[in-house]
Amino acid sequence: MTTESDNVVVTELALVATPTVAQVPAMPTAVPISVLPGEKPEKFSGLNFKRWQQKMLFYLTTLNLTRFLTEDAPKLKEDEHDIQVISAIDAWKHSDFLCRNYVMNGLADSLYNVYSDKKTAKELWESLDRKYKTEDAGAKKFVVGRFLDYKMVDSKTVVSQVQELQVILHEIHAEGMMLSETFQVAAIIEKLPPAWKDFKNYLKHKRKEMSIEDLIIRLRIEEDNRRSEKKGAHTLNEAKANFVEHGQSSKAKTNNNKGKGSKLGPKGGISKKPKFQGKCFNCGKQGHKSVDCRLPKKNKPKEANVIDDITKNVSDIDLTAVVSEVNLVGSNPKEWWIDTGATRHVCSDKKMFSTFEPIENGEKVFMGNSATSEIKGQGKVILKMTSGKELTLTNVLYVPEIRKNLVSGSLLNNHGFRLVFESNKFVLSKSGMYVGKGYMSDGMWKLNVMTIIKSNMNKASASTYMLESSNLWHGRLGHVNYDTLRRLINLNHIPTFQINSNHKCETCVEAKLTRSSFQSVERNTEPFDLIHSDICDLKFVQTRGGNKYFITFVDDSTKYCYVYLLKSKDEAIEKFVLYKNEVENQLNKKIKVLRSDRGGEYESPFVEICAQHEIIHETTTPYSPQSNGVAERKNRTLKEMMNAMLISSSLPQNMWGETILTANYLLNKVPKKKAEKTPYELWKGRKPSYTYLRMWGCLAKVAVPPPKKVKIGPKTIDCIFIGYAHNSNAYRFLVYESNIPDIHKNTIMESRNASFFEDVFPCQSKEEPSS
Repeated sequence: MTTESDNVVVTELALVATPTVAQVPAMPTAVPISVLPGEKPEKFSGLNFKRWQQKMLFYLTTLNLTRFLTEDAPKLKEDEHDIQVISAIDAWKHSDFLCRNYVMNGLADSLYNVYSDKKTAKELWESLDRKYKTEDAGAKKFVVGRFLDYKMVDSKTVVSQVQELQVILHEIHAEGMMLSETFQVAAIIEKLPPAWKDFKNYLKHKRKEMSIEDLIIRLRIEEDNRRSEKKGAHTLNEAKANFVEHGQSSKAKTNNNKGKGSKLGPKGGISKKPKFQGKCFNCGKQGHKSVDCRLPKKNKPKEANVIDDITKNVSDIDLTAVVSEVNLVGSNPKEWWIDTGATRHVCSDKKMFSTFEPIENGEKVFMGNSATSEIKGQGKVILKMTSGKELTLTNVLYVPEIRKNLVSGSLLNNHGFRLVFESNKFVLSKSGMYVGKGYMSDGMWKLNVMTIIKSNMNKASASTYMLESSNLWHGRLGHVNYDTLRRLINLNHIPTFQINSNHKCETCVEAKLTRSSFQSVERNTEPFDLIHSDICDLKFVQTRGGNKYFITFVDDSTKYCYVYLLKSKDEAIEKFVLYKNEVENQLNKKIKVLRSDRGGEYESPFVEICAQHEIIHETTTPYSPQSNGVAERKNRTLKEMMNAMLISSSLPQNMWGETILTANYLLNKVPKKKAEKTPYELWKGRKPSYTYLRMWGCLAKVAVPPPKKVKIGPKTIDCIFIGYAHNSNAYRFLVYESNIPDIHKNTIMESRNASFFEDVFPCQSKEEPSS
């Protein structure tokens, strides 16, 4: 055999019979076979074995070598000396060697070494067939799954999707699973997209059976018709959109008067406008309008009076699709109007802004009448509604030329507000809380606004569109009751706002509903005269750190409370010693009496420690927790606040440790019943600050610490606010999303550099009931 330039010309011996000892064939003759360069299959790497096998069979057929894949090697008898038989066997072995090596050269390098020990072409071929045919057996299930899961969509052409479905059907047939043409046609009809529902029903009710080719022709014709109808409708809409009747303001007029007095006909052509039957305002004659009057025009009244003329004969006015600037004349610059078509809030009076930043980039705002006005700045405006609530609008554009102050209805809706328009009245609410109202005036919705607050904005409010309301501070203070909010307002600790006594917090009802309380007992004690203590068991849900319990120490006089988390009740002694050393050192007083229940954690050696430090250890009578009511009530309040904060934020239950610590931190800063001062003030001797309080569980953008800061990329990470750092002015955060390699998700970090979004709770379900 001779080979020239690899796959260009191959001369091979064509053997006509299988050589055996009994039958000795004639000497083989050389038969030249031409093989084109592109016929050699690609390397087989372990994928798509069936396709590669078919290509290799075709390639070996052109070389007349396929029979060596199925024939066994002839054997020479010991006493055989016939030269022709020996030559025939040698020729067979040579051809088998060529066939084996052609198959070996068709394997990738990673498989070449695996099968290099196979001696014959048949052994090699059967080894490949056994391994990869078995692996391809599972392909039947996958291709059937692809066919069953395939769904057509409206965003792609139906014909192209039918072609994709035909490819899958061809693969099913290649796997040996035959499907009738009737089944294929019915399956394609059933998988048509939703927009083809009517046409699909039409095809289903046809009694005459169709072939796949007939079905494709029908689908292509239907698709072309739909495309033509859609294009025609689009052209008609464009013609209608470009039609504007006369009567626009001077700013909206174009330089030429094309199209004046004409309109689109029913078939897209230009038809003549019917003759005007009304009365001319200029000369008083009928049959034409004042704009077409040939007599000299009368002197127009001043612009301020035009609105009076417009409202006299409304029926004679040609309505247009644009807002004429004439309709805006005479507006009160302190009034605010709801505009659902506006994309931004707009204000014309610079004095109304509480914060303001000038803009000098020449940016303009587009009016409904195609006019433009230059934007001079932007800032924050605070509106005080007639309900007493304050509505803060951020990024308000300052446009001096506009005649009305506009509140964008779409922006309010995007920030969770509910807008209800009914019976010429307008109601604005958020999260079930009434915010304000308005009414219709001259075809627009006017807000009832009492005053515009220029400044005196609480610096702690960093959220956009946040209402300084009872609900906001109710959430910030861990869902404390509204009587506590009133006392904080009276103490000038938080801003003044109106509290709706009829409003109920669903979260509080869900988390706090209990039996009626027992009658309270008044005490007159000094700090450290009596300390109440109790351990609460939450072992069924462990915290992230493995804590199962928490212990409280409440001072009877000030009601100031310390909370410690415990992994086991044995740690109660250690925490009591820690508490005793800290508070006695801070207040320079000694604890006199400690009251607890009869739990095993308060027995020996707890009793010995109290006796050693001359502390009287009082215990309650058996089965009467009311005797230790202060500690029991504190545990109940902490658990109620914990439940409310976890429910409102949707954080997992294993965060109860951070929630308990935060709830205790907040309760120390709110006054108790019949007390004008907070426990913090009685304990520390100074008033607490509330400006840094934030909504627990809200989203916070936390600055990346300098050692881990990257030069390219975001400078913050998304976190969830989970509390206040102990003995520090930092906040505690749970990392929610992080692109910084050294800061991992679900880790806890402390920082004071953060921006809070108190109306965004990342763990809440995205599907909330619509208002």
